[in-house]
Amino acid sequence: MEKNAKIYVAGHKGMVGSAIVRALKEQGYTNIVTQSHAELDLTRQADVEAFFQKEKPEYVFLAAAKVGGIIANSEALADFMYENMILEMNAIHSAWKNGCKKLMFLGSSCIYPRMAPQPMPESCLLTSELEKTNEAYALAKISGLKYCEYLNRQHGTDYISVMPTNLYGKNDNYHPTHSHVLPALIRRFHEAKVSGAKSVTCWGDGSPLREFLYVDDLADACVYLMNNYSGNETVNVGTGKELTIKELTELVAEVIGYTGEILWDTDKPNGTPRKLLDVSKLESLGWKYKTELKDGIKLTYQDFLNNPMRAER
Repeated sequence: MEKNAKIYVAGHKGMVGSAIVRALKEQGYTNIVTQSHAELDLTRQADVEAFFQKEKPEYVFLAAAKVGGIIANSEALADFMYENMILEMNAIHSAWKNGCKKLMFLGSSCIYPRMAPQPMPESCLLTSELEKTNEAYALAKISGLKYCEYLNRQHGTDYISVMPTNLYGKNDNYHPTHSHVLPALIRRFHEAKVSGAKSVTCWGDGSPLREFLYVDDLADACVYLMNNYSGNETVNVGTGKELTIKELTELVAEVIGYTGEILWDTDKPNGTPRKLLDVSKLESLGWKYKTELKDGIKLTYQDFLNNPMRAER
């Protein structure tokens, strides 16, 4: 990407999109186009077409999405499928129609089968059934990455897909029921510490294994791949390291300074047993993560403390 090229970051107010904007600015890119949801609703096809016809961005980072944790996904299956599929198809199609040089589609590791081989290589996509708790979201994301692949094959575009592992960091969503596991734990342990609660109850039994990547590391990888990768197969972005949810809760409690008891509600679902990405392809392309989990949690907790209103989202 040329430093003065017009670059559109869709979803720039979200955790991923805002991190990509930070990374682009830090690396000297000067012509970044953004639109808030109020300015441009990506689910409205005519509005999206008009925006691309007017702006004609040369590069697009498609980080906009409707996201949430287990509760949000299970309560709004239709919403997650419809909104994600519509917004991504509108944006990708309009980018192609208006001569976009290169587009990056941001997916999620939940696209891979529930019982995929571990660590999960890019090649295991669509080899068996998905995890039911986020199947609707996964199907929408799979459709987006496949549309990019099909445009490449049919029309010779240079559209790529990136599949991040579980993300956390600045500008995360700390909503008590609609956030992902790590920000939810940060909020829960912070409130328990402030209130002096003797115990905190977490979902499941703590046995699932998870991998976590600091969002600024993802953003750095996205800019790197936009400049250094072309291909139909998606690229996994993660650390290649995992820990149990129990270990994660203990680490978050330690960082926050909560010393009470941690209890487990085994009547609640665990989700996928294990979700470790195979990042050998990414590392062979010359990129590796920088932020260790404990350091990233410290940075994220400071962001949470500095932005109290974010907890209400």
